[in-house]
Amino acid sequence: MSTANFEMVAKTLHGLEDVLAEELIALGADNVEKGRRMVSFTGNKELLYKANFYCRTALRILKPIYHFKAKDADTVYNEVKKVEWEKYLTPETTFAIDSVIFSEDFNHSKFVAYRTKDAIVDYFMEKIQKRPSVRVNNPDLYINIHISHNDCTLSIDSSGESLHKRGYRVEQTEAPLNEVLAAGMILMAGWRGESNFVDPMCGSGTLLIEAVMIALNIAPGIHRKEFAFEKWIDFDRELFDRIYNDESLERNFEYKCYGSDVSPAAIEIAQKNVQSAGLSKYVELKVLPFQKYEEVPTPGILLTNPPYGERISSRDLDGLYSMIGERLKHVFMGYNAWILSSNEKCLEKIGLRPSVKVKLMNGSLECEYRCYEMFDGTNREYKKALNEKESERSFGGRRTGEEDRPRKVIERRPDFKRDRMDRPERRFAATHAETDEGRTSFMPKKKFYEEDRREKDSRPARKHFSGGGDKHPDRKRFKDNDYGAKSGKKPFRKKGREDFN
Repeated sequence: MSTANFEMVAKTLHGLEDVLAEELIALGADNVEKGRRMVSFTGNKELLYKANFYCRTALRILKPIYHFKAKDADTVYNEVKKVEWEKYLTPETTFAIDSVIFSEDFNHSKFVAYRTKDAIVDYFMEKIQKRPSVRVNNPDLYINIHISHNDCTLSIDSSGESLHKRGYRVEQTEAPLNEVLAAGMILMAGWRGESNFVDPMCGSGTLLIEAVMIALNIAPGIHRKEFAFEKWIDFDRELFDRIYNDESLERNFEYKCYGSDVSPAAIEIAQKNVQSAGLSKYVELKVLPFQKYEEVPTPGILLTNPPYGERISSRDLDGLYSMIGERLKHVFMGYNAWILSSNEKCLEKIGLRPSVKVKLMNGSLECEYRCYEMFDGTNREYKKALNEKESERSFGGRRTGEEDRPRKVIERRPDFKRDRMDRPERRFAATHAETDEGRTSFMPKKKFYEEDRREKDSRPARKHFSGGGDKHPDRKRFKDNDYGAKSGKKPFRKKGREDFN
């Protein structure tokens, strides 16, 4: 077994970088660094296999093999030919190129992929007069080229199909939740199986299945047919079999996951997926609208993904979210309720103050993931607890063991419409004015009328307006016009020669 460490990159969804970094550290990764939708780390071949098999929030694991700089496709071609491709390919194997470009110098990602393919083929033709073949679907080697400005990274993909494709889903409802996002939501909520789990809008059951797998600590790759690294030249079958068959980390789950949906078809699909995952013992499903909930198991946590009005529509979204808030207050007392939605206006209809807000991406939709702590007690006690918690957060309220924490000062933001901004030249003039009048003329928020202005001041003076109940002349309604009609608008009249005279 090779023990040499090398560089790796784990790709993920926006907002899940912290969760993925924690997973990799738990697996033994070194030099972990978070980036945008990715986490870089170092480790050996065993860690590469484990990252693919155990990471719940990774989309794919890349192994960079060459870094270089390029400003055009010809430079990319020349640099790619420098790689010793016989370490990764043979003329009998197949490969595919995936290119990701963020650069003004490269306008067409497919052209970059085409030139990369040419470089690999020409490398073998010049060496042994034989060439490997390109296969788009299920090749023996997935090659990834990533270009950011002029920085290019050539990697081989150890995952193949995206890791969110666990292998247990046999059917799906409209707009199903991505498995990686579902696992990230659960891990972000801090739930590890220490209570009941409830999803009252479960759809195809993705959250429920991922929750049970987390509670039992079952590896998310257990149902996958294969990983791309199994076709690599240096693949260690014995090492991977040992990782695959290791059940020492699995746990017991003493509670249950409860799912419901208003659609009987969705519940039927969820039941098939749960059976496919082999988790029917831990999941209870039934057709039940959210508004019909009267009691829930305790202790428990709620996670759900209600309709946003984007891919799945509802006749009354505002009413739906208002109902969610009402049920949370009256039924789910003592719960932490986590709700994901891209519709911020609808989230406000819940009518509760969230304790946590996190930005996540569900496909192309920018969503907000909110946690509502449902206090178990009277409404007065609940509000008192919220006020105490807000006081601790905002004004540095002292808690046990935190006597030395500095107080947080909240400053009022400037109002650009009402405040006279204190510019440097205004402060200088106020400091060096010779008279009191000169100094006060630069004081912020002070209104000056014509008798306060100096004659040499070129700025127009504000005038006093009197008469009538109106404070400003522009707000007065027009009187009867020449046409005998009352109107709030000026009458239109075509200008004649006398107007110009």
